[in-house]
Amino acid sequence: MEKIIYNLAVIGGGPAGMMAGGRAGELGSRVILIEKNNYLGTKLLITGKGRCNITNAEEDLKKLINVYGPNGKFLYSALNKFSNKDVINFFESRGLKTKVERGDRVFPVSDNSKDVLEVLKKYLKQNNVAIKTDAEVKNIVVKNNSITKIELKNGEEIIADNYLIATGGKSYPGTGSTGDGYKWLKELGHTITELKPALTPIIVKENMVKELEGLSLKNVEVSLWKEKKLASYFGEALFTGNGLSGPVVLNLSKKINEYFESSSARATTDKLKIKIDFKPALDFSTLDKRIQKDFAKQKNKQFKNSLDKLLPQKLIPVIIKLSKIEDNKKVNEITKEERKKIVKLLKEFELNVKGLVGFEKAIITSGGVDLKEVNPQTCQSKIIDNLYLAGEILDIDGPTGGYNLQVAWSTGCLVGQQFKK
Repeated sequence: MEKIIYNLAVIGGGPAGMMAGGRAGELGSRVILIEKNNYLGTKLLITGKGRCNITNAEEDLKKLINVYGPNGKFLYSALNKFSNKDVINFFESRGLKTKVERGDRVFPVSDNSKDVLEVLKKYLKQNNVAIKTDAEVKNIVVKNNSITKIELKNGEEIIADNYLIATGGKSYPGTGSTGDGYKWLKELGHTITELKPALTPIIVKENMVKELEGLSLKNVEVSLWKEKKLASYFGEALFTGNGLSGPVVLNLSKKINEYFESSSARATTDKLKIKIDFKPALDFSTLDKRIQKDFAKQKNKQFKNSLDKLLPQKLIPVIIKLSKIEDNKKVNEITKEERKKIVKLLKEFELNVKGLVGFEKAIITSGGVDLKEVNPQTCQSKIIDNLYLAGEILDIDGPTGGYNLQVAWSTGCLVGQQFKK
């Protein structure tokens, strides 16, 4: 039986791999997509807590690129050919309605990541992309600086003119992102920059956060301090059993990682603090007046029963305990100093950073294939002639807000566009 020779073999059935495979198929190429899980888009399904933040609606392309830091300039070609607006149009034109939420985050109206995956699967099917799931790569065979074939663990061989590695990073290994691609690429001669978990929950030293586990906060400001403010984000946060998570906290974790990178900082990481401002819309004086107003209306109540309109129920016992004000004390007996203490707790709720959760809960991997070894115009390897790279495998990552999926869509599409027949 004659072996099929494909124009492009894609390793990795995540967003970058699916977009690349679908685009190359759409342009008339014969494509095969190889995925080691038994279905495509495993990690895509859990993004945005299952809602899938598909991109960010930032209109200024320069601002969008700046979000990724110094490595962002690598994305100029990819984003010019397939921008965030193109991503929205891609899904909208295929029947997936989208909406823009705070921070310009774009979600499907259905709030269901399965709908995003269905669009991509249909895209692959319409463009005759062969899909092979439960297919784990055992070996990539190279001869004369080109890949000649892929050997699978079940003994099958895949032969193609060109190959794309889009296997994702090391974050959430339970979804199959176990860092296989980095190992292969290192063996093929590529440089892999240091891999670190990025956008990860933060662990704090205080045990009392256990009492707040599951408490979701909206419209708060969370900041990182080391003698002075290092970074600050406004939005949603969540208390976990040992610390904090949620969009603003995940973005803050990136700053903590950057801080840890400096060897001089490593010796003094115990001084890192997080401060939560539960009422960022009110300055100290305005909040104090608001509390005075609340207290005046319920002056005969006990202190423990006077904070319902100000705070979520779960937070009240913790604030009372930290204020050291007797919970049975009558509101009209609370002193000015005690009231100021409450204001400070609500404006500067302080926690000490212990560390970051590892790859098992990180949304993205920071680090990857050195961008100097990849052509930004095509995402083609400069080391192996017929190899392309896309998505999280590359040394580029951004904050939460749809930015990392945008990298996958843009680089994946850029690769697919190289295979017009």
